[in-house]
Amino acid sequence: MSQDLASPAVTKAPGTAPVLVVGAGPVGLVAAAALADANIPVVIFEAERDLPDGLRASTFHPPTLDMLDRFGLSSILIEQGLICPEWQFRDRRDGPVATFDLSLLEGETAHPYRLQCEQWRLTRLLRDRLATNPDVRFVYDARAVDTKQDENGAELTIERPDGSRETFAGSWIIGADGARSAVRKSVGIEFAGQTIPELYLTCSTTFQYQDVMPDLTNIAYISDPTEWFVLLRTTKLWRLLLPTDPNEPEDVMLSDKRIQSRMQEVLPKAGDYEICHRTAYRVHERVAAKYVAGRVLLAGDAAHVNNPLGGMGMNGGIHDAFNLAEKLTKVWNGADPALLGRYERQRRKVALDVVQQQALRNRATLNQRDPEVRRASLDDLRATAADPVRHKDYLMRSSMIASLRALDEVA
Repeated sequence: MSQDLASPAVTKAPGTAPVLVVGAGPVGLVAAAALADANIPVVIFEAERDLPDGLRASTFHPPTLDMLDRFGLSSILIEQGLICPEWQFRDRRDGPVATFDLSLLEGETAHPYRLQCEQWRLTRLLRDRLATNPDVRFVYDARAVDTKQDENGAELTIERPDGSRETFAGSWIIGADGARSAVRKSVGIEFAGQTIPELYLTCSTTFQYQDVMPDLTNIAYISDPTEWFVLLRTTKLWRLLLPTDPNEPEDVMLSDKRIQSRMQEVLPKAGDYEICHRTAYRVHERVAAKYVAGRVLLAGDAAHVNNPLGGMGMNGGIHDAFNLAEKLTKVWNGADPALLGRYERQRRKVALDVVQQQALRNRATLNQRDPEVRRASLDDLRATAADPVRHKDYLMRSSMIASLRALDEVA
């Protein structure tokens, strides 16, 4: 191995090199925190100069909050975020179709609600927690470019902003470096799937939609055969997500004039909207063919990506991180490395059978153009919300509780 990490920042037990975690987003930092709690040395690599603070995922599902209780962080996130006991599907013209009440999950979870809280708040809390651990080291401005491995360990090569490269030695590498994962590419794992035809445009505004839209919940999916959209509320802002023609030039799509026009179409009002943030991005539905390649392990967006309708991406990635850290800890302490194959089987099944399918169903419900199919779909949602048994079953699935409980069935 080219570089040993026996430095004052990392304490190594005899013959053990640290786990190298690539990516300091929620997934990478949750995995790092769980490993560090098990007295496993960790080095965390982040391509940026600091933790990213973009307005990305903001929905925490009940079981994710249950998991984060382990670190004592859920209560802090709750103080900083917005509790959402209900969410709904709406028709753009006719208003509420089905409102789902997460209080029905009382007794199934310690947190029977969704929490709206920006993901960067979690990553900073995790960094603060890890900063006090002498067995944890952060390396910033470190873009992963390659990995190597043998039966004794693994190497990660990173590139600095000036083009220089360094190689670090570790025992295992966790690739939590996003959808374009260099770690995944370095071991040649296929990332098959599809790209959603439209772009997703998100805008954040101080305008308070709940004051003018009757019975609006803090999370609302608005169906329309011409143009659906999503409204998500945070403590200070509302986020509006709109599907967008990918052929529209970006400078037009993101211009003040165009965004004001589209927001006025969603809800006409006197004067312009105050826009605090805007971005447009492509959406993919992909799952890695493997999550485990020898000593290289994938989690989060590096392993699976899906459209954001339902808020399952970040949550699924955090669930990956806890599952992986639990099994890697056992391997570190002497268990057969074949145990990591169960991590792959469990979490890949969830990505394929639950996360992707629910996200695709949500998009189909919002985007349906056939009048009869659309009517039947909305009627089914109404019937589901009206039936207490179906209502709770739907929440168990959409909140990701059912899929977590089903993992024990995966050998």
